[in-house]
Amino acid sequence: MSFSPSRPLLALAFIPALAASALASGVARADEVTYEIRKTTAPAVVGKPATVSVMVVGKNGWHVNEEAPITATVKADPGVTLPKPKLVRADLAESKKESARFDIPFSATEAGAKTITAQTRFVMCQEQACKPASETVAFNVDVQTPEAAAAASDTKGGGKAGGPKSSSKAAAKGASKAPGKTASTDR
Repeated sequence: MSFSPSRPLLALAFIPALAASALASGVARADEVTYEIRKTTAPAVVGKPATVSVMVVGKNGWHVNEEAPITATVKADPGVTLPKPKLVRADLAESKKESARFDIPFSATEAGAKTITAQTRFVMCQEQACKPASETVAFNVDVQTPEAAAAASDTKGGGKAGGPKSSSKAAAKGASKAPGKTASTDR
């Protein structure tokens, strides 16, 4: 007895190829970078308010979900005071489809090299998919005494000592994994 495939069975043979083709064209690859973390820091002076900033910027057609929760849980070395240990969407300094930025206020009670960390949690989206992400960023802050800050200002012709500077992409990763990659590869 010979077996002759019917047309419905023949059509089933093409389904895996069609599914693979559709997935390849509309869904991001697991290794695709979906965001970049940018951070800004400046020298701080004992007893004066200061700020560090962390920004999430969408890459490769991905954007920051404008409705999902977004948070930054912050911690600092002894000698640094943080008014809020957790910032939420309402605390964003800037919120656009392409990016979101937290300005993290702090003040220092002692001079020296200090570290502030911010664990950010957010959701990145494109047309067909969204995925949660988390990134921990470390800020190395040089806290100066008021006298040292004044002396530095005087040596620069009365200008403001050390304006904000943006870190390189490699430094922006801080104490975290590569940007845009999550532990899950589920789509």
